[in-house]
Amino acid sequence: MTMTRRALMACAAGFTATSPFAVLAQDLPSIHVFKDPNCGCCTAWIDILQRDGFAVTTEPSFGTLLMTYKLENGIPADMISCHTGKIAGYMVEGHVPPADIRRLLAERPDAIGLAVPAMPYGSPGMGPEDAREAYNVFLIRRDGSTEVFSRYDAA
Repeated sequence: MTMTRRALMACAAGFTATSPFAVLAQDLPSIHVFKDPNCGCCTAWIDILQRDGFAVTTEPSFGTLLMTYKLENGIPADMISCHTGKIAGYMVEGHVPPADIRRLLAERPDAIGLAVPAMPYGSPGMGPEDAREAYNVFLIRRDGSTEVFSRYDAA
């Protein structure tokens, strides 16, 4: 069977169209998420991470146990949100965008991790991005101090 010019062009187009997904297939460490099993926004955030190429495992936790886990792992009280993830030695608190997690893993700062405190509307898993309110992603330093890691303007 010979390959026609049309078949060759179709293969090339298919390869070009799917090549952006090669970035998603790179080896990422998995993220383990502690969350209330009944929380829909946590599940929506996990779905977003999975679509972005992250392998996610979950563990049900709520109430005092979840709060204790957060505080014992260095999440300051004013940075707390609804769910907590752990990836490659970093903590990820709340609705942190996948791009910021990737940046954290690439830059490897000496830090506890990232946090999006509270639950800002339009952050990943919290409603449509085109209607989002402004919010910041904070880097939590080992001494408990924080600094803005990324800013997201209102839509």
